[in-house]
Amino acid sequence: MRSSVRILSALTLILGLAAWDLSRAAETPGKPEKGADMTIQSTAFAPNGAIPKKFTGEGEDVSPALSWSNLPPGTKELALICDDPDAPTPQPWVHWVIYKIPADAKGLDEGIPRVARPPKPAGAVQGPNTWDEDNIGYRGPMPPKGHGVHHYHFKLYALDAQLDLAAGLDKEALLKAIKGHVLATAQVTGTYQR
Repeated sequence: MRSSVRILSALTLILGLAAWDLSRAAETPGKPEKGADMTIQSTAFAPNGAIPKKFTGEGEDVSPALSWSNLPPGTKELALICDDPDAPTPQPWVHWVIYKIPADAKGLDEGIPRVARPPKPAGAVQGPNTWDEDNIGYRGPMPPKGHGVHHYHFKLYALDAQLDLAAGLDKEALLKAIKGHVLATAQVTGTYQR
């Protein structure tokens, strides 16, 4: 009888230790994904904060300054898409498509001109946004009045190759072109309502 109790006690202890070890393993994060620490931010607005009127269709409608850090090793160029998934349209409303950004660029200056090939950063090109006219480059938030808070996602893509892409690609064409070349992504979100 005593040996049965000892065996049960030993089994209980072993199972308890195994369960404790498994719970610790679940709490310990695994190795981060390559490029998982890449970040993007703006001096114009805090993450998830309101975008100032200057950068919207109600203001000067200029692009906000953006900067990034911790690009993954092997990054050859960058792309950026800004869109609004809260728009009352079947697809998110696209506000900005800019790509072929050199890997050594530390960010984008405020007020990138609305032209296919802006002077800075050197080599970058822009595609159309969702507007019907004046639709190359950045167009800021202009949600319907009374529609509530909209979220504007500025998503940065680190790419493993310098892709041979012409100016004028829209969001869908760009995403198709960079498929299989994305090393990491980072996103900063701003909000706006009217």
